[in-house]
Amino acid sequence: MEKLTQETVNFTEKNIDRIAALFPSAITETKDADGKLKRAVNFDQLKQLLSEEVVDGEECYEFTWVGKKQSIIEGNRPIRKTLRPSKEESKNWDSTENLYIEGDNLDVLKLLQNSYLNKVKMIYIDPPYNTGNDFIYRDNFKVSKEDYEEELGLFDEEENRLFKNTETNGRYHSDWCSMMYPRLQLARNLLTDDGVIFISIDDNEVHNLRKICDEVFGEENFVSQLIWERAYSPKNDAKYISNSHDYVIMYAKTIAQYKIGRLPRTDEANARYQNPDNDPRGVWKPSDMSVKTYNEECDYPITTPTGRVIEPPTGRCWSLSKKAFLERLQDNRIYFGSDGNSVPCIKRFLTELKFDGMAPQSIMFYKDVGHSQEGAQEVTKLIETGAFDGPKPVRLLRRLLTLANTEKDSIILDFFSGSATTAHAVMQLNADAEDGGNRKFIMVQLPEETDSKSEAYKAGYKNICEIGKERIRRAGKKIEEKLNAKSKEGELFKEEDRKTPDTGFRVLKVDSTNMKDVYYSPSQYNQQMLLELESNIKEDRTDIDLLYGVLLDWGVPLSLPHITEKIGGKNVHFVNDTDLVACFEEQVPEEVIREIARRKPLRVVFRDSSFRNSPDKINVTEIFKTLSPETTIKVI
Repeated sequence: MEKLTQETVNFTEKNIDRIAALFPSAITETKDADGKLKRAVNFDQLKQLLSEEVVDGEECYEFTWVGKKQSIIEGNRPIRKTLRPSKEESKNWDSTENLYIEGDNLDVLKLLQNSYLNKVKMIYIDPPYNTGNDFIYRDNFKVSKEDYEEELGLFDEEENRLFKNTETNGRYHSDWCSMMYPRLQLARNLLTDDGVIFISIDDNEVHNLRKICDEVFGEENFVSQLIWERAYSPKNDAKYISNSHDYVIMYAKTIAQYKIGRLPRTDEANARYQNPDNDPRGVWKPSDMSVKTYNEECDYPITTPTGRVIEPPTGRCWSLSKKAFLERLQDNRIYFGSDGNSVPCIKRFLTELKFDGMAPQSIMFYKDVGHSQEGAQEVTKLIETGAFDGPKPVRLLRRLLTLANTEKDSIILDFFSGSATTAHAVMQLNADAEDGGNRKFIMVQLPEETDSKSEAYKAGYKNICEIGKERIRRAGKKIEEKLNAKSKEGELFKEEDRKTPDTGFRVLKVDSTNMKDVYYSPSQYNQQMLLELESNIKEDRTDIDLLYGVLLDWGVPLSLPHITEKIGGKNVHFVNDTDLVACFEEQVPEEVIREIARRKPLRVVFRDSSFRNSPDKINVTEIFKTLSPETTIKVI
């Protein structure tokens, strides 16, 4: 029972709590006047989080590396980019709620901030392990063409050098940390308050990853460092130790709100429960009554039904007080063995367990969740070629989906998608789940080119995204075929009760903004530029490109259904009926605007050139005030 503090509120601690909720990485430790550790605000870190410039400060307990402050700035820096739909590469565009996004995941995470803030229940990522040459990151330093060819580097579409992080690089660990830090900061924003993130990693960077996550998520939100037994046999050519495991680091967004998903009970676990005395409450298992921590109140003799007097073991006491023991004895919850002469134990009934299911263990054995070769075989069987190195098995992702306690409508994000194992696992779980699963996935992957000598390249897969998309298509087809076969065999409910899981996906690709670059000072304008800027939208952009740019800016989910209607000869787009209505036509007539207003949309957007002049814009505002005053109106 808590005692009253008998003092007023400590507003300093309250304010630190508020800062910790918003910026957990700004909280550190210091010593008070008595030399005791206490929480404090790292104001230099807080200033850095709120600044676009590098801020220097005094030393304190913190994890740092060369380039850390710059990586924070990079994560906070806005970008002028958008996501452009690719219907021809998608599956079930009109009905699916799944997304496959191609592009740099740092850009994508920034673009998703409005539409998916606090909406993602689970994030899983399998980032590069930094083993010497397994990741390429964006480097802001420009080099000459000669240097580029000499160093065998690469450039992205914005002429940023893409630099391979080899062990010869003097900032080997620092560059990996700088790559991960801003991505995890942005990812945290997307998690629901009861959400959780899983990160696969090995010994190369697990120590640095834990420190980064302690800052970004708060060390109090650490759940577990799971061990995955990825190999089923030792490598006899290992120089020292045959490493048979990887790690999966697990953090909650808010540990107080996260509820662990428990595993189904096994026959082996249930077999420990029996009913030797035919207790009407069912099967039970014995629990030892003696404890090591001594308590005089729990030190007393117990007389068995046969008259034998039993004392607690030397140096110990019973786990129950005498009063509690007598209450349980009267309720037939104490067992003295079949002969009534044994050391007493407490009955623990299977039907009275505190939680449903079994508590997950920190070690995930390959027999339960699969091994690395199983993951490779799954891709090979689907793609029919050795298409990808090191994919995780579907069973591993199924276990993590369970631990995340995903509900039937949860959103699952993987922004290092690779071969899209996460998407495969989500579709399979939806098909198997009894909750009518409609979990939705968002896969993000850089279209990194495959090696021209690889089997994947020879099979026609020119980049990793092509592998991931094809895997989802084929995995979805197999899931559908399996469900159809079961239905014919009568294993499922009536046809009208059967729901085929969503196996489609919308493909979106990172591109430059839809809008022309019009940011010139007045002295830079000339007559030709003014003529060219009559339209502020790029000529190669379609209505659908503009629509998805609006969804991102306005924070509307990209998975919502949308249709196009002809009203008064003009194309009008309806997103999720009337969540958002858009018309990007030139000079939209008043009757079209009135019809849109009569539909009472939540939001409506027009093109700036949809109106001939300012009076027309004012007229539109007045029309909506009359017919649909709750509508928010914007233009692009």
